[in-house]
Amino acid sequence: MQKNYSSTGNENSTKPQAKNHLNNLKYEIANELGVNLKQGYNGDITSKDAGHIGGNMVKRMIEDQERKMSGK
Repeated sequence: MQKNYSSTGNENSTKPQAKNHLNNLKYEIANELGVNLKQGYNGDITSKDAGHIGGNMVKRMIEDQERKMSGK
């Protein structure tokens, strides 16, 4: 028997606004890094570039959350 650990019981409960925000952030950061990211398949970018995009997304989200928590 498989246990469901999600709080809502729905695996697809991610809010569309959150998905859109992350997607926009991905393209914004790719643009800042000079990585040509296009809609759909991006298997032609290097792992290094993909890692830079993801790492910078996490960095930006942490900075934003720290700013919110400090009240600035």
